[in-house]
Amino acid sequence: MKITEHNFVDELKKGNERALEYVIDNHTWIIKTVLKKHLYYLMDFYEECMNDCLLAIWENIHYYNPQKSTFKNWVGGIAKYKSIDYMRKYLKNMENKNIEEIIIEVEDQTLREILADEVREETEKILSNLSEQDQIIFKKLYLQDKNIDEVSQDMGISKPILYNRVSRGKKKLRDKINMQGGYKGEGY
Repeated sequence: MKITEHNFVDELKKGNERALEYVIDNHTWIIKTVLKKHLYYLMDFYEECMNDCLLAIWENIHYYNPQKSTFKNWVGGIAKYKSIDYMRKYLKNMENKNIEEIIIEVEDQTLREILADEVREETEKILSNLSEQDQIIFKKLYLQDKNIDEVSQDMGISKPILYNRVSRGKKKLRDKINMQGGYKGEGY
């Protein structure tokens, strides 16, 4: 069977590797465009992130819904969120290095600040879909790495209610990301 623009998604869902080759030949320009924008200062991660995007397409194709977004938008969403993951990974590695072992040049510090601003901006955009209180909960849990007991105590909310709010918030974010061309899977 010949893989075409009309059947490649169905073939991907069946696990046909030729359909993935079709995606590589015809749709990687989308990934490249997004990665160049988001990983401009981290080109060392470009190839690895590109491969992760293709793997995410392969592993998560069953989440793609043509009624909610075009394939191009869905792929763009995957590339965007994967590149954000790589920026976070880079920033985390920078924070974990022993300051005495490395000399941070001015350029590295500037890059770190630019990337931190981009991640902060993207995180704020994503969280803006939640109520103010839910934004605070998510920031405490996922950005400040507090555990559920600490957040419960800090905010004066019982743990069952907190779990419920987090669950509803995650669902709302997943639905919003999927509607905007993102993807479901791997925590999104």
